[in-house]
Amino acid sequence: MTTDSVFQPLSADDPREVGGYRLAARLGAGGMGRVYLSYTPGGRPVAVKVVRRKFAADPEFRRRFRHEVANARRIHGLYTALVIDAGPDDPTPWLATAYVPGPSLQQVVREHGPLPLRTVLLLIGGIAEALQAIHGVEVVHRDLKPANVLMASDGPRVIDFGIARAADSTVLTDSGSMIGSPPFMAPEQVRGLPVTPATDVFALGALAAYVLSGALPFGEGPDTAVLYRVVHEEPELGQLPESLRPLLAACLAKRPENRPLPAELIRAAREHPLVGGELRFTEHWLPDPVTLEIARRSALLKPPPPTTPPRPQAPPAAPAPTPTAPATAPAAAPPRPVAPPPPGYGPPPSPPATPPAARRWSRPLLAGGLALAAVVTAGVALWPESEDDGPYAAVYLDRELTIPAAAEYDFDLDDGKVVPSGESSWNVTTLGPEFRVRGDSDVFVGKDGGRLSPLACALGVESEPASGSVKFDQVPPGRSFCVRSRGTGSVAVLRVVKLGDSDGRATCSLSYYRYQG
Repeated sequence: MTTDSVFQPLSADDPREVGGYRLAARLGAGGMGRVYLSYTPGGRPVAVKVVRRKFAADPEFRRRFRHEVANARRIHGLYTALVIDAGPDDPTPWLATAYVPGPSLQQVVREHGPLPLRTVLLLIGGIAEALQAIHGVEVVHRDLKPANVLMASDGPRVIDFGIARAADSTVLTDSGSMIGSPPFMAPEQVRGLPVTPATDVFALGALAAYVLSGALPFGEGPDTAVLYRVVHEEPELGQLPESLRPLLAACLAKRPENRPLPAELIRAAREHPLVGGELRFTEHWLPDPVTLEIARRSALLKPPPPTTPPRPQAPPAAPAPTPTAPATAPAAAPPRPVAPPPPGYGPPPSPPATPPAARRWSRPLLAGGLALAAVVTAGVALWPESEDDGPYAAVYLDRELTIPAAAEYDFDLDDGKVVPSGESSWNVTTLGPEFRVRGDSDVFVGKDGGRLSPLACALGVESEPASGSVKFDQVPPGRSFCVRSRGTGSVAVLRVVKLGDSDGRATCSLSYYRYQG
């Protein structure tokens, strides 16, 4: 896969803005519309899907699309792409979801071939959990296929739920167009009968058989021939491992009531000997080439330039006139009262007079700049030896500061010091046994020990953003969490040194990196 295949430049017939989202590149196109890369005002990447004009012109499609968008907004599964915004009533309907910086399952199989059994077992568990979230709001996907499953470092993401349902049963389908992909359509769907959650289970069985063997269970050929075999013939599963064959055969049963439930699929995947009782998307859940591709796509995403103008610089001071002694010295202004520092608090150490000497990565770079994969797949705990990481410049490093127990003090992230609460606009404070982030920011919690790099933080908040609070038990001493400003893109990293029980006391080592990309 090349860079051009990830982000394609906009062509003359592509819109430049949709629903207030400025489009940056084209991500792809399908039967329902085109997909573009854009960013939220705070700098988060989103995928904007613009529906084709032929669907937009159909009133029944619009009615159903409006209904399905409302349902999709209620889906919050960890293995689905979150719906962020939509314009069902715009001249051209559109839908914006969280951008997943990874290839589709279809691209993975096409570029790298069939996937290992353990990877497929994890996929079955993750996609089945996504189906539980989708079915939980009474939505049936209807078009689950490898192209609608995106691969991320922490598991699959199911996309496009609801759009196929909106297009179904409109005048377009009545006139002969088909919604769905024949190799993954269930018999009842082919025959025009009512679809149910079991329809998606059939599609998951066909998908799993395909990515495991590289062969479609109902064969190749014209759509009519494939659809005939889906309805009247049994799937070809002889190439599959014997341990998985009965489960997928059950998914592909002709009668919907004979197919397993998503919960049963999750249990079967978890109890397989290769998985060992736990479905965990650890760093080695994908083959290395796929992991590297995900890391490369993540690295291509840079936060957009700040939309607010830079802070104006103060004009140079005019030369001061030669002072003359006044007849009577003016009275000095009374000093501003300042709360006394708590016992045991000392000023932060002075920053080093000169930055640390430039050093090199501790491991050799891979061809094509893919060394970032080592950062992403290892829980973003590895740290490049250079203190300047890509577009980030270190402002201060490793300042060890303490917020005392039961006191209203904050870590001032801009200046790297402890200040009374309310004196800084970008800060981290404590409330009981948790950290609270103040300011318009995103948060990411590291997986392992050590200081996070700013680039690893930027990648982390895109793939695994945390809420505005971090509980003490999430960050034991030695672990880091980071805060990225949505306005400037700058990053502060806090490595926990010591924590109190539930009294708010916390000692952290702070580092701050200014974004200058």
